[in-house]
Amino acid sequence: MRDQLVDALRGHDADYVETRFEESHNTNIVYKGKSLEEISRARSSGGSIRALVQGSWGFVSFDGLEDLADKVVLAVEEARLAGREPLDLFPTEPVVDIVTPQLRQDAAAMPLAVKKELLDEYNDIILSSPKIQSSRIIYRDARRKVIFANSEGSYIEQDRPDLSLRLTAIAREDGEVQQAGISLGSNCEFSAVEGLHEQAREIAKRAAALLVAPQAKGGEYTVILDPILAGLFAHEAFGHLSEADFVYQNENLRQIMVLGKRFGGKHLNIVDDATIPDLRGSYKYDDEGTPTRKTYLIREGILEGRLHSRETAARMGERPTGNARAVNYRFPPIVRMTNTFIEPGDASFEDMLADIKEGVYARDWYGGTTSLEMFTFSAGEAYMIRQGRLAELLRPVVLTGNVFATLENIDAIGNDLEMNQGGGCGKGGQYPLPVSNGSPHIRIRHCVVGGR
Repeated sequence: MRDQLVDALRGHDADYVETRFEESHNTNIVYKGKSLEEISRARSSGGSIRALVQGSWGFVSFDGLEDLADKVVLAVEEARLAGREPLDLFPTEPVVDIVTPQLRQDAAAMPLAVKKELLDEYNDIILSSPKIQSSRIIYRDARRKVIFANSEGSYIEQDRPDLSLRLTAIAREDGEVQQAGISLGSNCEFSAVEGLHEQAREIAKRAAALLVAPQAKGGEYTVILDPILAGLFAHEAFGHLSEADFVYQNENLRQIMVLGKRFGGKHLNIVDDATIPDLRGSYKYDDEGTPTRKTYLIREGILEGRLHSRETAARMGERPTGNARAVNYRFPPIVRMTNTFIEPGDASFEDMLADIKEGVYARDWYGGTTSLEMFTFSAGEAYMIRQGRLAELLRPVVLTGNVFATLENIDAIGNDLEMNQGGGCGKGGQYPLPVSNGSPHIRIRHCVVGGR
């Protein structure tokens, strides 16, 4: 296959040409209450060609390798028709490599019956709990082999394994409905989804408890976020603003996201790093064949970097970071996050609580939206803080604010970094892209909490 791919790229009147070819197999299991809505295994293969001609891209996807050179010609012709301003890709050294992960218990190799039996156990636990009306379970594992070649001489084979699971318990009483859940994932290690029986019981208990929990009184509080919700804040509210294609295309954002500008205290460091082993957002080379690296977005409160493809790096005069990613071969790579997190500080959770007379402790995620620098997040679980101690359980609270003001108001960062591997990232119609995000506990002064 290598010769076939490399030969197809030769002899074309283009500034640059690349191809990606993928072979994948996926397992999906979905429950809604007692109903098993889906249980499936699927195999697929296909690829894409991307050609650059005089500053314009042409893109063609395909399902088979026959007539591959003709598909390259089509991509080149599309690029020539588009016609844009000149564009040079940031130069990178050609790479030849084969990357194979070492898994102890590959989920893709586990029998389908074993997966179903385990999920049946979790579903039975949730549904047998008091006041639980229904459940929702979504399990997915995937193995993708991605082969990349370009006209500059790169040839890379990479395996991209992934696994995700979401368990949700839905409680109902007297017309009131509440829910609680957990999301997790791994780089296809099946052990990540084993032994969750107690967690299944806990989310069912929490969903039932939320039926009678009070709402917070709306207002401005000192808020502590747990690692899951703080990681979501780092990803959604700030990480997307650090993706260079978004910055380059938005004049207002370019004036805000100026390298060297202060956005927080010296204790604040936000990082994107695909080089960390065994996380869902980890890989060695991105979908342009660029090696990954650790990128400080904020270091000691100062905006230090952003995430790049070769195109955005050339346009903005900065280095590529290995963040060009595509969810599969049907899409061209765009700038995406990998493993994004706030680095740990030195505060303990007890220290953060100690001097709060009245505040809110918000945990886990329920949903949220962002619009440029404004965000609104719903916590999946919350507690009042009174006189330095955790108090009563609250119904899910909504946190809202300006991301830059919020970064300035982070006055304490915990020493307990955790990475959340549940869920997936969406952008440009490409979803769900495997990522991880994380943080220690963080404390935010003057945070607006919605309530009654």
